[in-house]
Amino acid sequence: MTQVFSAEEVAKHRSTDSCWVILYGNVYDVTEFLPSHPGGSKIILQLAGRDATAEYDPIHPRGTLEENLKPETKLGTIDPESLARQKQKDDSELRQPKTTAPAGPPPPLHTLLNLDEIEAVARTQVSKKCWAYYFSAGDDLFSKYYNGAVFRNILLRPRVFVDCTAATTVTTLLGHKVGTPLYVSPAAMARLAHPDGEAGIAKGISRFGAMQLVSNNASQTPEQIVAEAAPGAVFGWQLYVQTTRAKSEAMLARINKLRDHFKCIVLTLDAPVPGKREHDEKSNLESQITVDSASNEKGTDEKKPGGGGVGQQLFWGTAADLTWETTLPWLAQHTDLPIVLKGVQTHEDAYLAAQYARKHPGSIGAIILSNHGGRALDTAPPAVHTLLEMRKYCPEVFDTIEVWIDGGIRRGTDVIKALCLGAKAVGVGRAALWGLGAGGWKGVDRTFEILQGEMDTCMKLLGVKEVSELGPRFINSRMVERDIFDGGAGLDKAGLWAPKAKL
Repeated sequence: MTQVFSAEEVAKHRSTDSCWVILYGNVYDVTEFLPSHPGGSKIILQLAGRDATAEYDPIHPRGTLEENLKPETKLGTIDPESLARQKQKDDSELRQPKTTAPAGPPPPLHTLLNLDEIEAVARTQVSKKCWAYYFSAGDDLFSKYYNGAVFRNILLRPRVFVDCTAATTVTTLLGHKVGTPLYVSPAAMARLAHPDGEAGIAKGISRFGAMQLVSNNASQTPEQIVAEAAPGAVFGWQLYVQTTRAKSEAMLARINKLRDHFKCIVLTLDAPVPGKREHDEKSNLESQITVDSASNEKGTDEKKPGGGGVGQQLFWGTAADLTWETTLPWLAQHTDLPIVLKGVQTHEDAYLAAQYARKHPGSIGAIILSNHGGRALDTAPPAVHTLLEMRKYCPEVFDTIEVWIDGGIRRGTDVIKALCLGAKAVGVGRAALWGLGAGGWKGVDRTFEILQGEMDTCMKLLGVKEVSELGPRFINSRMVERDIFDGGAGLDKAGLWAPKAKL
């Protein structure tokens, strides 16, 4: 007979010696699991002795419990009346408030005309923890904001007397037809914003035929995300190589079985260690203080695993020892899907990627110029700078592999400018998450509707009918080029570029 526990009894077990949690109406003893939890034991101890479902569910795919806990750790069920009493106490002492209390229901999505308005609405709908994680970036947030600001210094050069009654954004990525060069960058923990999660993102971009790169730290399983995908939808799987390589190998095996949907592996290189994201960390510290105060536990100045915010928790177990010589050959042993290298930030590394692709046909299909949305190394260059460096120092890369970019996209004109500079595809990450926060999958649909509309208008006003026609003749990037090549990037007359660099 299943044992029924009271919430008061469960609340007694909140230490490293005896740690119980309530999940989905069941009581679990997770004491033995504490040392091996990917995010460290601290994050579990914050939730010990109470119902952790609300915090656990948005960031853990269905089936995670069964995969990681032994059957005997399930002790019984929780008495609902005692849990209701406990929740009343938690609601007054522990609940994280929204960042801005909404005056009423959110406005209709069709009244939101740009990404800034969508983000503003999302902020009123999501938790403080969610907002802090999505909004946060490295150190002073310079790279985060400069990613977008740099596009303002690129001017468009419209042509006249051109029939512009129609324009199309249809293109191909890695040989697969897509309806637009605009794609979703890997964006973790989508269910923090809305229960629709990553599957909701897939649904929201479906009518545009856009590609979705799914985060290694998605809050849904890859199987759940593609279960109801539109016919012909193109996905990529982001990979953070784990220190325990067997974990990554097991995930690659799962993705290989879903190759009808997943068409590439996105190997992320721009964050071998987590950046310092102070908004995220501060939010986590505030929640720890609240929990410690409510439980009468004495605080400590010691920083423990799992105490650095959601971003740092997600990085536990991520390998920092990747190299050209070891990682790509290892990856080739476990998948024959094309590899996309995400996080290239210099023309030197872009050149090396192309050189590797020439030596190993079928290996690297594309690179993504990215500084991780400004979330890793602050003051790292925006993708536009790297694009311009490549055009000057190693233009042959564009003929060898596809070049994609992400970071700072706020307008459809930003997408078009990047395409003019040689990008094959342009990604948005936070924008998709804010769309979810503002209105679930319909908010994502509205986000892409806005960007696609702006892209269409821009192309027509430039006098362009297809994305293949876009090129440098449609932009004036001299202001940005001066920043890079006239001393701004530290390039002396001898130059830092070694055209004969080898792997």
